[in-house]
Amino acid sequence: PGATKGGSSGINAEYGEFQTFQHYFKRINLSMASQKLTAEEELLLNDFSKSVPRSTSILFHMNALFVSALPIWLFWRIQQLELDTYGIMFAIVTLVSTFLMSLAYKNVKFSLKHKIAQKRHAGVTAEVMQQVADASNEMKKTVKKEKDDRVLFKKTEVADLEATHFSIFYNNALFLFLTIILSFYVLKNFSAGANYLGSSVTSACIVAFLSTGSN
Repeated sequence: PGATKGGSSGINAEYGEFQTFQHYFKRINLSMASQKLTAEEELLLNDFSKSVPRSTSILFHMNALFVSALPIWLFWRIQQLELDTYGIMFAIVTLVSTFLMSLAYKNVKFSLKHKIAQKRHAGVTAEVMQQVADASNEMKKTVKKEKDDRVLFKKTEVADLEATHFSIFYNNALFLFLTIILSFYVLKNFSAGANYLGSSVTSACIVAFLSTGSN
């Protein structure tokens, strides 16, 4: 009976959240009909889309460019690949790796965001309820009506931030690990140029491919 009760409460919670999303989608549809979206409605739409805000996209591309360029230092200082001789190859490989790494960031973030939101639901709800309790008597009536809004948007913001940071860390660590393994062990008998090309591009491709399996 206890397990049944716990399972029923979990189902009821999920059903209640589903009804909340239905409510917001109705609001969004009405707002889109009038071609006006509030900041909260845009946030909710982004929650169900793989597209990222411009600031996040810039962050992803900057991190991807940085980590994709790190192998250049490795092969320049250790493998003695001259920049003036291999500069064009360095640039092309770095751009390809940057694109693939940015794609991996987006995929992993999208997958993690909803998982993190579920785990943070209880904590965010408790925080919002505390804010409601601390509100003045004159504001309590208004705050109560906006409680669900605050929980949903706060949870989305927290999940978005955590998913973004973890996605960058995870994909960067995986890319660098694969690059080292490939360059020092798998492709060690190849020429330095072929080693750089193969290890960098292959690592970026593997990272991007694995990110699609997390969706």
